[in-house]
Formats: sequence, structure tokens, C-alpha cells
Amino acid sequence: MASLSRPSLSNAPSFLASRRTIQRSSDPFPRLPFHGFHRPFVSPNLVWESPCSARRRSGPRTPRAATEAAEDRVVGEKGSGGGDGVLRVGLICGGPSAERGISLNSARSVLDHIQGDDLDVFCYYIDSNLNAYAISSAQLYSNTPSDFDFKLESVALGFRSLSEFTAHLASNVDIVFPVIHGRYGEDGGIQELLEKANIPFVGTPSDQCRQAFDKYDASLELQRQGFITVPSFLMQGPKFHKSELSKWFESNKLNVETGKVVVKPAKAGSSIGVTVAYGVDDCIVKGNDIFSQGIDDKVVIEVFLEGGKEFTAIVLDVGSSFDYHPVALLPTEVELQFLGDLREKDGIFNYRRKYLPTRQVAYHTPPRFSIDVIKYIRKGASLLFRKLGLRDFARIDGWFLSPSVDVLSNDSTQFGRCESGTIVFTDINLISGMEQTSFLFQQASKVGFSHSNILRSIIQRACSRYSTLASYNDALPKQSEGFSQNRGVKRVFVIFGGDTSERQVSLISGTNVWLNLQAFGDLEVTPCLLSPSSENEDQDGKVNALSRTVWSLPYSLVLRHTTEEVVDACLEATEPARAAFTSQLRNEVMADLMLGLNNQSWFAGFDISHVAPVQLSLGQWIEKAREVQATVFIAVHGGIGEDGTLQSLLEAEGVPYTGPGVMASKTCMDKVETSLALSNLESLGVLTINKDVRSKEELLNESVLDIWHSLTEKLQSKTLCVKPARDGCSTGVARLCCADDLEVYASALRDGLLRIPSNSLSKAHGVIEMPNPPSERLIFEPFIETDEIVLSSKSANGDSNQLIWEGRSRWVEITVGVMGTRGAMHSLSPSITVKESGDILSLEEKFQGGTGINLTPPPSSIISEAALKRCKHRIEVIANTLGLEGFSRIDAFVNVDSGEVLVIEVNTVPGMTPSTVLIHQALVEDPPMYPQQFFRRLLDLASKRSN
Repeated sequence: MASLSRPSLSNAPSFLASRRTIQRSSDPFPRLPFHGFHRPFVSPNLVWESPCSARRRSGPRTPRAATEAAEDRVVGEKGSGGGDGVLRVGLICGGPSAERGISLNSARSVLDHIQGDDLDVFCYYIDSNLNAYAISSAQLYSNTPSDFDFKLESVALGFRSLSEFTAHLASNVDIVFPVIHGRYGEDGGIQELLEKANIPFVGTPSDQCRQAFDKYDASLELQRQGFITVPSFLMQGPKFHKSELSKWFESNKLNVETGKVVVKPAKAGSSIGVTVAYGVDDCIVKGNDIFSQGIDDKVVIEVFLEGGKEFTAIVLDVGSSFDYHPVALLPTEVELQFLGDLREKDGIFNYRRKYLPTRQVAYHTPPRFSIDVIKYIRKGASLLFRKLGLRDFARIDGWFLSPSVDVLSNDSTQFGRCESGTIVFTDINLISGMEQTSFLFQQASKVGFSHSNILRSIIQRACSRYSTLASYNDALPKQSEGFSQNRGVKRVFVIFGGDTSERQVSLISGTNVWLNLQAFGDLEVTPCLLSPSSENEDQDGKVNALSRTVWSLPYSLVLRHTTEEVVDACLEATEPARAAFTSQLRNEVMADLMLGLNNQSWFAGFDISHVAPVQLSLGQWIEKAREVQATVFIAVHGGIGEDGTLQSLLEAEGVPYTGPGVMASKTCMDKVETSLALSNLESLGVLTINKDVRSKEELLNESVLDIWHSLTEKLQSKTLCVKPARDGCSTGVARLCCADDLEVYASALRDGLLRIPSNSLSKAHGVIEMPNPPSERLIFEPFIETDEIVLSSKSANGDSNQLIWEGRSRWVEITVGVMGTRGAMHSLSPSITVKESGDILSLEEKFQGGTGINLTPPPSSIISEAALKRCKHRIEVIANTLGLEGFSRIDAFVNVDSGEVLVIEVNTVPGMTPSTVLIHQALVEDPPMYPQQFFRRLLDLASKRSN
């Protein structure tokens, strides 16, 4: 996506390129039948709906309004399922912590995978001030808390108090599934609220939550329960005696000036605020930072476990009623990776590494530990779960240390010592993340659970504790894996991966498409990974596209953080010794699970089979697609997925595929060619940005100052935007304000840096992820500035949520999806993109779940309905001129008065992640398209391709 900034672009024709100047080098919201909501509600775009789709039948059912569901069903005794045998689940997300963005991602994932004819989901959101709202399932697909908070008063029903909220829950749902991470979700807050109202819920009781969530209190309790713990010190508020901390350093054989420790909030969770400090003074500075930022009023300082190997284990309780039967699944080893960067002396598994899809971390399930260590971890995690009184499920983190580490207790009576080293448990996560590739699903799929099966098993286990909730059955059919010979369904191959800087996002996109299309009983969907081309280079370094490797993946191997992890997992799965090792452990875990599950009438069995991945050349894979008459859903971003190569190969064999054809793909892949193709549309209100293309070689070998002067003169702008000529995803996109900035950027290319650290350029910015390998051609264009758009939850005078936009510049940045057949493309509603920090929309804001703000549809206070209509018409002109078909995404600026469109770029394989803006846009269509319907529509368009 392109760049934008703050103060103004008037009408600035000098920034734009003509053919000659391109440089070639609705209705009121119905109320529920209960009292307690406040604020008037009108929603012209969204309908509050309960997504009750029929999984694995003829296809998802269109979600119906929750109000309709409540009104046409007699609310009976708890557990009656409303009198029709349907279990009503209240899904609560949000919360006051910095993790609420992740909470939204988890809630979306839970919603996607538990909805069905036998289970109704009702969605609720709690904001940072602990105000509760009933929200639509459509609203749940908004990307960020800012999206929620800004729109709440117009798209949600608010409760006057938490007591009115619980009164509603008591009458309208059978059981609550809290998906609030961090404060209020895991510290016992929401649990206590539900307990007082006698509302059944999934998870651990409030008292046990409070103890386990506080890292310092949990450590003390683990000690009392006989576990080895990491030596720790508690800073409670900024006022404490420095001498006490110094004594603690000395008692743990740490240098008071340089001793390495971890500083973290006692009650924040998910790596928020966690950092490394050196010596007492640095500890105090970083501890005070946590206090001053309001993250927590208690800070824990722990000895840094140098040389340790981090792991995390999901524990699942498969007991009945109040009888415990906790079983630890296959643990995951967390490996930090530095990949050519200077090794970070304070490298830790922080928030960015945990949630951003880059190669800064790799996961290994099972861990690369000896079998006795893995068994000991599983035993300890299950024991800890039982001793702390946890329920249903939890994630437990810890470290495996070699025998040489001597910072821990030598008490032989404590749990943790084994023949191969020491195991220490450090963090307890009471509501583990439930994003699509989270540890919960990675580990569950390894032992035979699909996403739906593990989540429903957790809910069913919770129901068994409440006599009023009759257990219910959901016999799930086996997932079909690999290239089966079932000819009674339509075959779909979803391909993702590749070797561009967008490959990690491609993995998320492909995984999301695959999981959504699985809901249709008439489809058999196979996930496939296109491996990096470096595996197939000849002696001259050239790549034969047809010889590239494609892996047909079994379920559990898709759920990885990076494409490199998927490839490594495939190689491991086909390596006899490692495969036998994993098989032995998997069988042990499944046997432990069945000891409890055999007693559960609701358990229908494991639904993920264990088959090996299949390795093919791309040529063989296309042949297979033709043989089984499969449609290919292309989710390969950049490279051969977007430049027409893959499309050409598929066309040659008569294999239908999603998205535009060969010529349109080629044109849109090259940003200069795109501008040329549209340069004759100026009279129709379609404008293009002046560009200058420079080679990497030129930047590295000529005078940077001379190049800078040449660029600013040709482009008639003192501030420039640089981006790879044939890349996307915000990688390598930067704002350059002076020659020194260009020098920093050129040096990063020269040194092959994977990222430019934050604030390396003259204007403040975040981390800039760089293309890998570096781009050979770079585009420079004027940096177009726009007025800042601010979303404020409260105005200065205490009024409600508002949007602040000065509007001096009459241009705003938009992104918009188009879909349809060639020559008849339809524009979805544009979204105004809002940057939360800096001038360039960051990789996080575009693709890290829970970040980035999109205003969909654009507020009328910014762009009038008439201008928006003209804008959409021009977007369709652009799509049809370029010969687009299927679906694509167009990034542009729009003049809010005239509706003129200034094109930035066109993405023919746009992001299809769970938080993609295309989902927001599909949901405001009439009728709305939910994710499963949206991806099915895109698939169906492939069968209508123009010749």
C-alpha cells in the first residue's frame, strides 16, 4: 500500500503523471425483549446477527438476527437451549488491557469454528472502561479496538451497568465463553461477575484466576506446591528501597551494575511490557517505565535464564463434572531467530515476535528435546493445572535448562529436576490465544482435534460442571486430507507461500481461505504450500517455475507461523526418525486423552487423521489439479502468484483459478505499467502519481546527494516515498525527507538488512520490514500528504466517541475491493485507511491482527454520498480498464468533494487474512457477505471466467 501523511494535498496536479510525464527508467435497530440498553441506535449498514451456519452440510446458513433468534424462541430454564435443543453461547471479548486487539482476533476465530445448527453464538464486547455492549457478529470482524470503540454508539447496544449486562446474559444465553485476554479476563474479574450472577462459564473460577494471573503470587504458590521457580523480586510502586534490590542481586550472584534480568508487569500477560535490564539502576528505570505507562502497579524482576530453551504447553481437562483429568498436549518449543541481524542482547519472546508473521521466531511441535524431558514437561504441566485448581484448558509456559545452569534451587524435593536438566514453569495463561494458528490449535491438531472439535470439546467439558446444562452431541465427520479420491465433491486447491517478502502474509491468507471453505459440505479443500524458489535454482541461479516444489499439506502442518516453519515441518514429517518420534508422543497423548474422553457421551472422536505431506513439482501439482478437476484458489502474494506466471501455467492446462488473468496480473504487478495503462483516464476523473524508477545498483554506486537532487527536481516534491517496484505488503516502503534518509535506505539495501530499526530516518517511524531478497528496482514518487484522521473515544468536553478531521486537504487514502466478471466489475464500499502512528501504513497495521483502523464505509462527515458514488464508479472504470476479474484490491486517494481517484496501486491477489479490510467491505454489502460466503463467492467466480 502506499504512503500518506498529514497536512495537505490540495489538488496538486504537479504530483500527478499524465501520459507524458511517467518516468520509464437504514432501519432502526430492533431492541431485544429485555430492558437495560441505553443510547439510541440506528445502523444503516450493519444488522446484528447470530451466525448459525450449518457446518459441513450444503453450506453455511446466512446468519439471522440475534433479536429474531431471541424473539421467536421461548426462553426456558437454563440449559434448555431456549427450548429447541440449541446451546446458546455468549462470546465475550475486548477488555481494558493492551491485549484487547488479540482478544478480538481470538473471538473471531472462536465464532468461525463453533457456530452451527446446534449452537447459537451471541457476541458481546467490553470496552476499556468496562462498559458492556451487545454487538453484531459483523462488528466482530472489525479489525481493532479503535474500530469498535469509535463505532459502538452507532452499531451496538450498550448496557447501563454490568449488573444489567449479567441480567441479560442470565436470560439469553446458556453458557458464557470469555475470550478476554489479560486484565479483567484472566485476573478473575469477568469470572467473579458471572459467578455472582450464577451464570455458567468456560474456564477457571475467579479465586484461582487471581492467584495464577499475578506472576509474583503464582511463583510463590508454585514454590509452596513443590515446583522449582525462577528467583524473583517484587517492585510494588515506584517508591521502594534500592538497597533491597541490590541485596537481591547479590544473593543471586548477579553483578549490581551489569547483572542481566527480566523486568515485567506482574499482571499484564502476553509479553506486554516485558523487557531485559542490566543492573540495579537499569531495573529501576525500566520498572518505573511500566509504572508511568500505567501498565501495572507491580513489577516482577527475574533472573534471566541464559541458555535456556523456552516452551509452552496446552493443558486440556477431559474430566467430568468436578472430577479433574488434565492432560498436557504436545508442547511447543519457542525458538528466537535473528537471521543475520546483530544478535539482540535483550532478545526475548516479546509481543511483536508473538503476533507479527515474520521470521523472528520459529515454533517446534513437539520440541527438539529428549523424550524424557517432553514427558516430564507434560507431567509437570498437568500436575500444576490440578494443584492450582484450573479448569477446562490453560496454556503453561516455561523453560528447559541444561544441567550447567545453577541459578535455581538445588532442593531435590522440588518438581523440576530430571536426568537431562531442569524444567521450570514461569507463566500461566488462563485464556490462551485462540487465533487460527495459535498454540492451542497447533498442539490440538497434532493429536487429532480440528479447530471446531477442540473448541466444542472445551465448551462441552465446561457444560458438564452444570447440572442444568445437558450435554449435547456434535458428530463431526473426518477431515479429508491430502489428495483423496472422493469424487462426490468439488475439489479446491488453495495455494500460498512463495518466496517474496509477502510469503508470511500469504500463509495467513491461504490458511484463512482454507479454513473458511472447509465449512461447505460440497467442497473438498486441500491446502498447498509453494516452497521458496531457492530450492530449485539451476547452476546459473535461474529458476524453472514448473520445477518449483509444492507441498500438499495435512491439517496440522498448515498451522505454522512462517512458510519456513511449514517447509521444515514437512521435511521432519518425511524424515523417518523424527516422524517415529512424533508418532510415539502423539499416540501417548491421545491415549491419555481417551482415558477421560471415553467417559464422555458428547465426544464423537478425533477428526484429524495423520497423513504425511506430499511433495510434488509445480508441474506435477498442476497436472494433479487438472486430473481431479480442481479449482485453484490463488493466495500467493507477489512473485509468480501475481505476475501472471502461475496464471499462465494453469491456463495452459485448462485449470480454473481465482483472480485476474495473465495480462491483467502482469500489468498490475508493475506499478509503472499500471500507471501507463490508466494514464488516458484523466478526463474521467482517474489520476496517476508521477513515478521515477531507479535500480538498486544505481543507488549503491552513484552519489546519493546527486540522486536525491535529481529525484526531487523530476518529481517536483521535497518529500518522497520509496517502494519496491514489484513488491507490496508495506515491505520496503518508507518516507524520505532528505538525502540522509536516502543514504540510510541505500545502506540497508547494501547490507541486506531484514528491517530498518524504528526512528532511523529523520521523521519518526516504526520498524520498516525490508524485502528479502532486496528489490532490484525501486520506485520513487511524491509523498502525498493528507490531514490526520483521529478517532477519539471521548472528546475534550466529555462528549461521546468522535472522529476528528480538519479537512484542509481534500484528499484521503482509501482501499477498496472489486469483484465480478471481466468488464462487469463491482466496487465494494471503499474503506478509509487510518494510520495509528507514523506516516506509512506499517506491516503491523496491515496484517498483524488487532492493529490498523479502517473506516468502512467512509463516514459522511468526510465524504458525501454523491462523491462516494462517483468514487465507486471510477474504481469500476479502473478495474474494467485493467481487465480485472474475480477479485482484486485497489489502493488510492480520493478527493472528498469531486470523487476523483488518484491511483496508488492494484493488488490482484490481495490479503485474505482474518482481519482483511475486504471482509469489512463484504459485510456492508446488501445483503451482507460473511467470511465463508465471501470466499465461496470468490471461488464461484473462478468458474465464470471470461475466455
